[in-house]
Amino acid sequence: MTTTEFHPTLTAAEEALLPSDEDVRCYAEHGWYLSKKLLTDEEVDALTAAADRYYGGERDRRLPVRPPKLAYWEPANGPVQRHNDYVHHEHDGLAAILRKPLIGAVAARLAQADEIRIFQSTLIYKPPISGEPSNIVPWHFDKHYWASSSSEKMLTAFIPFHDCGEEMGTITMVDGSHRWQEIGADDTVVRHFADRDRDQLEEMLAENAAYNGAEIRKIPMVIPKGHVSFHHCRTYHGSGANVSGRPRQAVSLHLQDGDNAWREYPLSDGTLAAYNHDVLVRRTHEGRPDYADPEYCPVIWRDRAQQGG
Repeated sequence: MTTTEFHPTLTAAEEALLPSDEDVRCYAEHGWYLSKKLLTDEEVDALTAAADRYYGGERDRRLPVRPPKLAYWEPANGPVQRHNDYVHHEHDGLAAILRKPLIGAVAARLAQADEIRIFQSTLIYKPPISGEPSNIVPWHFDKHYWASSSSEKMLTAFIPFHDCGEEMGTITMVDGSHRWQEIGADDTVVRHFADRDRDQLEEMLAENAAYNGAEIRKIPMVIPKGHVSFHHCRTYHGSGANVSGRPRQAVSLHLQDGDNAWREYPLSDGTLAAYNHDVLVRRTHEGRPDYADPEYCPVIWRDRAQQGG
């Protein structure tokens, strides 16, 4: 898909679902936004059915190489919380819904960007096992893992496949934390939260709140079916146990603005911060990983003024 071939449009009904100016202001202040109903019940049910087929082994294509930090649950891993990356690339049924222009248009309004591309998609299944350790997602923010990305506007759309409340261990935001000045971080923050000590992450959150003179206000996202929770790439978030008696299923759709690009981010050991894309995407003329590679990072929204011919 080339740049000039992509002409997303919204219906009048979809236009009415975009964030208002006040919503955009609140997102800038609080670091999160709960959308109106962006997906129909039929679209959400199609996501659920596609996820079932995906877990059953259905793939339309597979990654040509396995990136070093790939999250990829397989049945042999057992009844833990499942995370599977690149589902928008591997499965067309999931991609058909995740690439809906309305999702990109909402993200573009919030990020104040002309273009939105997918950065990553992670299919998540939190089993209804209240004592399962993997169900607890400790406090973190996504930009730590995206150190090789130049943009500070990146954001995530959390898309549950059902009504999602506190009893299911819904995603929970630390209100306004994206505006904090960060202290006490070292190179370990580029490691995924699953590889970090939870107590250390909790302590880091408390220290950063204290440094900024901020109260830690934890806001559980109560998300009706078809609605989507968006959060800024520097907003601390996590989630608790699923005590609902049924699985919590969702996709975390990580989104990048059109200006985002690979950047050199040195670590203290002399290596450079990396992302899984770096072994998959095409290279720019300068030989750098191209985070605009349409194979892995397709555009899902472009403002009309930027669409060209």
